[in-house]
Amino acid sequence: MNKWILASRLKTLPAAISPVIVGVSLAIHDGDFHLFTAVMTLLAAVLIQIGANFANDVYDFLKGSDREDRLGPTRATQSGLISPEDMKNGMWLVFSLAILVGFYLAWIGGWPIVWIGLASIASAIAYTGGPYPLGYHGWGDLFVFLFFGIIAVSGTYFLQTGVVSNESILFGIPLGALSTAILIVNNLRDADTDVKSGKRTLAVRFGKSFVKIEYIIMMVIAFAIPIYILQFWNEFSLYIILFLLPISIRLTQSLYFETGESLNFVLIDTAKFLFHFSILLSIGLIL
Repeated sequence: MNKWILASRLKTLPAAISPVIVGVSLAIHDGDFHLFTAVMTLLAAVLIQIGANFANDVYDFLKGSDREDRLGPTRATQSGLISPEDMKNGMWLVFSLAILVGFYLAWIGGWPIVWIGLASIASAIAYTGGPYPLGYHGWGDLFVFLFFGIIAVSGTYFLQTGVVSNESILFGIPLGALSTAILIVNNLRDADTDVKSGKRTLAVRFGKSFVKIEYIIMMVIAFAIPIYILQFWNEFSLYIILFLLPISIRLTQSLYFETGESLNFVLIDTAKFLFHFSILLSIGLIL
């Protein structure tokens, strides 16, 4: 069981959980909340994230991206803990469970949820698998921004209320930006080994300085969107997110000065930052 927990990469789950929390909180703010639907949405998001992690684990190994000189945490397939065949079976099992949960969500939300669910699973596999792996051609940042931000928040809100509001799209932007920031740190850490394995992330295509600036932009977007929304809302409780501003500055400094395996700590702290941001943003919405 421990090897499967390792392959699940529990520290990445805030990227799946956070947009659901914000989408539900926005629905509560607008006077609509369904607990069971919220729980099922959260379960589906976590299962898809774990399935994506399994897919990433096995396909990175098969494509030679997970090498012995990698700087990131231990990968189950690359280290020999789980065979490629078993990992693929685990991937399909988890995605099957996500589809089972998705039957209920599709009953609630109809065809839009069916297409979102299928697109999410397809993207999770295509990120590192298939003939044109998205993550190997520099498309990872865009897809993370969309699926872990705008689509996840507005989709969650839609399941609660039956509509997609402008605010649900706008509040998806900071969540997508911070999820992308997590990927940026990952790609920055692995840039040197990705060059050798032919993985053309933005850090490889445009250089490390480019993605460091991209990280700053993502942080600025995360704070700018709620402040922009405040121009039209009188929900001053949203200012609670500003308590995290010093932490974002410290994280940016760490990104610039840390190298190699030290970036693993920046990666973990960025994931924690996303989760704390979503909690404070949700508190601001509910108050």
